[in-house]
Amino acid sequence: MPILKSAKKRMRQNIKRRARNFPVRSELKTLFKKVLDYIKNGKLEEAKKLMPAVYSIIDIAVKKQIMHKNTADRKKSRIAKALNELDGKGAKAPAEKVEEKEKK
Repeated sequence: MPILKSAKKRMRQNIKRRARNFPVRSELKTLFKKVLDYIKNGKLEEAKKLMPAVYSIIDIAVKKQIMHKNTADRKKSRIAKALNELDGKGAKAPAEKVEEKEKK
């Protein structure tokens, strides 16, 4: 436990900020996994319907400084690229490439 007054205040602030940011981070991860799963399974229409929601939650995360702008742009780009590969060429499982890049 903190001893200094400023450290106690910082702890209170961190608790409030975590509570405020957690729902956004959770929704972000859920939607991101869902759209990747749709792309992986070849469900093009469902993935296209979910894209505006994914972009929106990524933008909200950037605005709240949960995620860096460049990271958000990279994630949006990779999702769009995987969706375009599925749509245009009929390539099989482009989401696997996105998952591999995200793990690195």
